[in-house]
Amino acid sequence: MTFKHIFKAAINWNSKQNQEQSERKFYSKSHKILIEGKPVLNVSAAKAFKGDPELYNPEDLLLSSLVSCHMMSYLYVCSQNGIEVLEYSDHAEAILEVASDGSGRFTEVRLHPNVVIANADKVQEALDLHTKANQLCFIANSCNFPVLHQANCKAL
Repeated sequence: MTFKHIFKAAINWNSKQNQEQSERKFYSKSHKILIEGKPVLNVSAAKAFKGDPELYNPEDLLLSSLVSCHMMSYLYVCSQNGIEVLEYSDHAEAILEVASDGSGRFTEVRLHPNVVIANADKVQEALDLHTKANQLCFIANSCNFPVLHQANCKAL
């Protein structure tokens, strides 16, 4: 049996945000994402694409979604397997290739999770569970590029 959940987001942008842009034939890429019951998310294009470097961009948000979803899936599978996770950190990177026509796509994401667990006898199992977490991750399952893991684990 499958369950369906609906997620909604709205976007607001207008040309009056930067009145000089019409004279330069340049549109501001800054906008607001609205999700009911949550703070407004101010977004722009990446700096490389003439966006505001101080704001989140879609590429940041995609990578952040993968990092977050993998961690939550990992914590779930660890709890199912009796592994007590004490610390979890990750420094992920994504590769975006842009073609000469301006189209682009992510070709790969690498997660670098560093995990600290309570039981030294479970280090290898904890490392192996990253594969299961990736299989369960909603966001990774929605991507058309590989999400790779280079995990480290140690026990206290």
